[in-house]
Amino acid sequence: MNTDNTMNSGILAGLGVFLFIFFGFIIFFYICRWKIFTKAGQEGWKSIIPIYNIVVQLEIAKQPTIWILFFLIPFVNIYFAIRHVNGISRAFGKDTGFTIGLIFLPIIFYPMLAFGDAQYQYTKDDGLINELQEVR
Repeated sequence: MNTDNTMNSGILAGLGVFLFIFFGFIIFFYICRWKIFTKAGQEGWKSIIPIYNIVVQLEIAKQPTIWILFFLIPFVNIYFAIRHVNGISRAFGKDTGFTIGLIFLPIIFYPMLAFGDAQYQYTKDDGLINELQEVR
C-alpha cells in the first residue's frame, strides 16, 4: 500500500514539473508575441485576445482579413498559415529562410524576431497593393 502512495506522489510530482515548464513556455511565447506586436506599432494587449490577435497579425503582415476564414478550412489552412508566417517575417525584413525557421523552430526564431534587431518595415501608407506594384 505504501508503494502505491509513493508511485502516485512521483507521478504527481512529474506532472507538476511538466505543467510548470509547459506554462513557462506559454508565458514566454505570450511575451514574445507582445513584443512583436509593439515592434509593429500595435498595442501589446492585442496579442492576448483570441481571434482578434489573428486579425491584428494579418494587419501587421499586410494580408487580407478574409484569410481568417481560410484558416478554418482543413488542408487549405496549411497553405495560408505558411503564407501568413512568410508575411510576418517579410514585414520585419526577413527572408524565406527565416520563415522556414519560424515554422520548424519557433522556440528559437520567434524570440529572435521579438528581441533581436528586426525592425518593422511597413508604414501606415504601405499595403498589399504597393507590394504587388513593386513585384511587377
